[in-house]
Amino acid sequence: MIKCLIVDDEPLARQLLESYVSKINGLSLVKSCGNAIEAFTILQQKHIDLIFLDIQMPQITGIDLLRSLKDRPRVVLTTAYRDYAFDAYDLDVVDYLLKPVSFERFLRGISKVYQLKHPLDECIQDASPLVKSFEDAYIYFREDREMIKVYLNEILYIESLRDYVRVKTTQKQIITYQKISYLEQKLPEGRFVRIHRSFIIPVDKVSSFTSTTARVGTMDIPIGRNFKNEAMKILTKNNVLL
Repeated sequence: MIKCLIVDDEPLARQLLESYVSKINGLSLVKSCGNAIEAFTILQQKHIDLIFLDIQMPQITGIDLLRSLKDRPRVVLTTAYRDYAFDAYDLDVVDYLLKPVSFERFLRGISKVYQLKHPLDECIQDASPLVKSFEDAYIYFREDREMIKVYLNEILYIESLRDYVRVKTTQKQIITYQKISYLEQKLPEGRFVRIHRSFIIPVDKVSSFTSTTARVGTMDIPIGRNFKNEAMKILTKNNVLL
């Protein structure tokens, strides 16, 4: 678990980051501070792995806070100003996020933190080679330090979030650090099809489709132009077999 500290004098900015942190199971928010002095005190009292740090704050700036720390945690700067980028990277920060910070950009920053923390970790394990049928096949996904078993026949869709993927199943949702292209190679051919740069879907869960979308459950998932020919071929073949 990565223990986080948010430091920002803007309440709305803190609330946004708090909501982002709460969506990632591998992150634990220790404290959300409104100024650098409060943050300095917390850093002396508690173990912190990662700081989301604003730069322009009253009394002490984020840069000054960093320079005052002897043993620095990982730092992701969150600021409305581009001018401090050189100073920031001179202080070896992990990432530099410009406000307003989108969730997608936040995830990219977190992926850099994970790369530094677990550079060689595999976040998925292959489906068991000993299973007798597709209904028994499963795959393990790493979420935080836990390996979670997911049966392939329960997957509704897999969505790319840049360096992460969201795996939506009939039972749960998992967000894991992995690229969708790697997952595409691991899933059984003919059972799953990538229909968009951001989506992989199970063929047997498609209830209807057009030239631009495929319906899985209640969700209409877009079919990308570059994936259309292969997607149509597989979906049409599956429809004929049914």
